[in-house]
Amino acid sequence: MLGNLSGWHLLIIIAIILLLFGAPKLPGLARSLGQSMRIFKSEVKQMKEEGQTPSDSSSTDSSDSSKSA
Repeated sequence: MLGNLSGWHLLIIIAIILLLFGAPKLPGLARSLGQSMRIFKSEVKQMKEEGQTPSDSSSTDSSDSSKSA
């Protein structure tokens, strides 16, 4: 969908954003967007780390229970 955008399309979108939000508000908007992206990336990284830990321990638990049976 976004692959069909040319340089002119992006220029028009930027102009509309400038009209809607105004130039003074854009640095704050960019700052909050960057902060949101950092939070999102750290949450995804944390979820991946939590997802790998139980799978490793569950494989050892299942092998232990099969040995005792």
